[in-house]
Amino acid sequence: PRLRGCSMWAYTVGFTVLPHVGGFLGWFLNRKEIPAWYEKLKKPSWCPSRRVFPVAWTMLYTGMGYASYLVWNDLGGCSSKAIVPLGLYGAQLRESPTVCVCVLQALVDILCLDGLAVGTLCSWYRINRVAALLLLPYLGWLAMATCLTIRIWRDNPEHKPGKSD
Repeated sequence: PRLRGCSMWAYTVGFTVLPHVGGFLGWFLNRKEIPAWYEKLKKPSWCPSRRVFPVAWTMLYTGMGYASYLVWNDLGGCSSKAIVPLGLYGAQLRESPTVCVCVLQALVDILCLDGLAVGTLCSWYRINRVAALLLLPYLGWLAMATCLTIRIWRDNPEHKPGKSD
């Protein structure tokens, strides 16, 4: 059964805000570690400016959060039918803020995240197509980030295992 009234709005806001909370906590806990090693890396000219990231993630997290609400609502809440679709979503949200100390670890992490995000999209498509479509900007961002990570890994051999930092 679909929710109505005030409880619908509370759940909608809660689900939409949830990824922002995780993203903020991840940034806050790791804000001093990330720039130090990342800034030293050779990056391609098409690497987005650091100023783009907060804007991009705000939009992406809002769409993802609202989409998760749509799926949750269509499945009637936290039922057994919600375990896989929302479990995949939760797993990729957990993977997202990982701080990596080497480029290879970052590459492995983003490839895992890609798989979880595609799995989430596929599982949501059968439940709510609007929710699945709301994930497409996120998958586009991940595709760019994956290409960027591969390029950085390739162009920074001194940060590969077996090389001294």
